[in-house]
Amino acid sequence: MDFRFTADEDVFREEIQSFLKQELPKNWAGGDWISEDDDERRKDGELSLSRTIRSKLARKGWLTLAWPSEYGGMDASHMKQLVFNEEMAYQGAPGGGGSGVAMLGPTLMLYGSEDQKREHLPRIARAEVEWCQGYSEPESGSDLASLQTSAVEDGDDYVINGTKSWTSGARHADWIFFLARTDPNAPKHRGISFFVANMKSLGITVHPIRNMAGVSGFNETVFDNVRVPKRNLVGERNRGWYYGATLLDFERSGVQRPARAKRVLDDLVALATSRSLSGRRLASDPIFRNRLGAMAAEVEACRLMCYRVAWMQSQGELPNKEASIVKVFSTEMMQHLYNLVMHASGLQGLLLPGSRLALQNGKIARNWLSSFSATIAAGTSEIQRNIIANRGLGLPRG
Repeated sequence: MDFRFTADEDVFREEIQSFLKQELPKNWAGGDWISEDDDERRKDGELSLSRTIRSKLARKGWLTLAWPSEYGGMDASHMKQLVFNEEMAYQGAPGGGGSGVAMLGPTLMLYGSEDQKREHLPRIARAEVEWCQGYSEPESGSDLASLQTSAVEDGDDYVINGTKSWTSGARHADWIFFLARTDPNAPKHRGISFFVANMKSLGITVHPIRNMAGVSGFNETVFDNVRVPKRNLVGERNRGWYYGATLLDFERSGVQRPARAKRVLDDLVALATSRSLSGRRLASDPIFRNRLGAMAAEVEACRLMCYRVAWMQSQGELPNKEASIVKVFSTEMMQHLYNLVMHASGLQGLLLPGSRLALQNGKIARNWLSSFSATIAAGTSEIQRNIIANRGLGLPRG
């Protein structure tokens, strides 16, 4: 197997690097795992920076590289899209497109009506609209099919009632894609439908949720008698669970985590060469060097798993168990990496932003805290292992 990129892909990577060098602030601290939706970033103007970069990426056609040209894409290969995603993530660059580009767009191409594709896909490609995802609920997380948000037909509309939790970016989103129960009497996986709705619809309210890292990227989204036109139903009624499962595969299979991990690893090497613990430089400690080498191998293994997923997509395949393999491995890998970073940082690594002694402006502590939720969000590691066992190994359900 040839792991090298083509000459065209190498040139494209250099173009991205040149673009980001020009657009990002000179003191930009890449590799930060914090959501661009939190309060501190908005105060610093980084949300504005994200939207500015996203608009410029859209004008260059890079935001939706692998999309068909009829929907605003460039018909680029999935590997070229991977190069873009990888470089953006390594630099910690904002503005990469969000859930509209990564999840909703591909799902609409598979299951949306022609009217829905014409209405939403070009606007996503032009960076004119921001999307958020409404899946989890207060009582429906890992068992997502138990969700209770209801959608009741009333004339030309569905009336939506219920609450969604952990809605990333909801405060700044223009539209939301979500699952709701359209048949309460059907088996729980078969009575769910997939909808899109304007976030300015009467009856939608958003409440920020601050996590233990002090970040408010998550939100609670409440639907109170929200009227959604029937034309906003995606695909067949009561088939939403299956569309939503496909969308989750897009969410779980990205190369962003190993690319971010590579940046964190590079920063860790720099820290180890300059920092001493107990009077001894970390980089000369054989035990630490051994842990660092093992971590580098783990990051590289994760990267190659993501490359395999991109290759499968280039062959017209829909990764399923492969997406779950990437998700469980990559999120646990990030936890291992941040544990090692915290060990290297000592007590200073515990300091949050605002402390004059905090390393890397406090992002070490915040990213370490955020890493705990990574094995829960987008499907817990336990759920991923069930998928791998059932659909990958053919094992019977317990």
